[in-house]
Amino acid sequence: MNLSLRPVAAIVLAACLAASLSACSTRLPAPSAAPVSASVATSNLVQIELVTLNDFHGNLEPSKYVWDSVKGGGPRTIEAGGIDTIGAALQAWRRDDPQLLLVGAGDLVGASPAISSMWADEPTIGAMNLLGLRASSVGNHEFDAGRVELLRQQMGGCKSPRADKACKYAPDFGGAKFSYLAANVIDTATRKPVLPAYKIETAHGVKVAFIGTVLKSTAEAALASGIAGLEFIDEADAINRQLPELRQQGVGVFVALVHQGGSTVEKFDQPDCSKLTGPVVDIVKRLDPAVRLVVSGHSHKGYLCQVDGRTVTQSDMGGHVLGRIALTVETQTNTLKDIRARQEVMVPGKWPKDPQLAAYLETARERSAALLAQPVARLAVPSVVRKRADSGESALGDLVADSVLQAGRPFGVQIGFMNNGGMRQDLDTDNGRASVGQTRMVLPFGNTLVVMNLKGWQILDLLEQQWSGGREDIRGLLQVSEGFTYQWDARRGDGSKVVPGSARLNGKPLDREASYRVMVNNFLAEGGDGFPMFANGRNRTDTGIRDIDALNDYLVKREQAGKPAGAAQPQQRYQRLQ
Repeated sequence: MNLSLRPVAAIVLAACLAASLSACSTRLPAPSAAPVSASVATSNLVQIELVTLNDFHGNLEPSKYVWDSVKGGGPRTIEAGGIDTIGAALQAWRRDDPQLLLVGAGDLVGASPAISSMWADEPTIGAMNLLGLRASSVGNHEFDAGRVELLRQQMGGCKSPRADKACKYAPDFGGAKFSYLAANVIDTATRKPVLPAYKIETAHGVKVAFIGTVLKSTAEAALASGIAGLEFIDEADAINRQLPELRQQGVGVFVALVHQGGSTVEKFDQPDCSKLTGPVVDIVKRLDPAVRLVVSGHSHKGYLCQVDGRTVTQSDMGGHVLGRIALTVETQTNTLKDIRARQEVMVPGKWPKDPQLAAYLETARERSAALLAQPVARLAVPSVVRKRADSGESALGDLVADSVLQAGRPFGVQIGFMNNGGMRQDLDTDNGRASVGQTRMVLPFGNTLVVMNLKGWQILDLLEQQWSGGREDIRGLLQVSEGFTYQWDARRGDGSKVVPGSARLNGKPLDREASYRVMVNNFLAEGGDGFPMFANGRNRTDTGIRDIDALNDYLVKREQAGKPAGAAQPQQRYQRLQ
């Protein structure tokens, strides 16, 4: 869908507004391929251009993107994104509208490639500053290292829970020049948002309020210790409660930046799609009618949908796609009259280079290249993939869980567990040899490993928690180390899916009353991903061993033993019965 309004279109729009708003959609001239214009050529109508991104996840460089457009041509895989390409596109668009507003919908950082994560994501914050980002909602991954680190990313400084990474990219870190927004993240002591709830921007003389929220279930996706003292309240309620205060400040145009999403069977660039499903739909339906635009995130999908007369967008992830949205505002009444939205795939080379962003990316590459190129070990297969079998098991999950088990052997560990969400990419190799950069792409969080005791009955209850509330559809099942096996039956109800007597350790049935030594990352150890049983473990010790170090050490030792690690298929450690 094209966003431009040529002068003749503006005249027609003014006429139809004078008659009835509903007539506008049918009387406008057909859209063209022209860029977005800065303002509509009438005295009372102006056009404000927004550019939106979500779930960037520190992807400074371009990466693979499957392009499947409503315009046809079939799905094709290309390299898309990268801050140099995004910068080039914004540079071109700002020539048409210098007052363009770039905003985000969360997860700008976290689960990032090594070029960003190895430096505590400071290169990504710097890139967002150079791109001219004005505001973004927080995402759940902004809380990966806890409240203290999020506030450091906003305000700058070097005091960080990630002392091994903070201020290593540059000797000082100035923080984000844009505003992180968190209307529904409440400090339990002050009962106020821990960060600003909204930001007001003025473009073409019109005040636009951006209100940001993160999914209310963020506590399940963050370290409990890192978010102590924070409450994540309902997204729609948090947005609605800001409107009276904003209206007192003369704001009539409201945009919700919601880090929660959905999906649709329609194409990512289908105008006015109508089949959106997922958590964001309920949020949108409960918003004040004055909130007519919702920029969403979290589900890593692309869509341009209508929900109860509101426009709801999302633009994939990783900077592959940007949303372009034009708001037509009637200035006399300070009301939003029309919304036009489309998607723009970030194809490298499509726009003239932005020298500043291109140089910034090259510097980041040079600073990171020597370390990331260092070889780790040879694998048994060219790639170990995250794709899960019907049982829920993956070859990569087997590999990482085994590395956890090996790291825990000196502590008496018998079982290693790994969560799917902690593994962000397949483990690829160059001619069969994995590098530091490739293993860091698998485990970018730098979590530490925690050892604890669980009774046999607790482990069985833990396995049943995998299906609680249908969460397995989103997070998948826990990955388990070599020697631990069980069967589960999809036909059985919640709380009884594990086949009785099938859980075994090294061939022996699990003893309900016996105590077993297990090891998990510190995220799971605090009950993350909806596994509260881990928080009940006894005799707990945080070993301080990072998951990435455990993986690298495991790969090296397997190669040294003449048995390179990795497999093309999962090892059938657990089986699904139909």
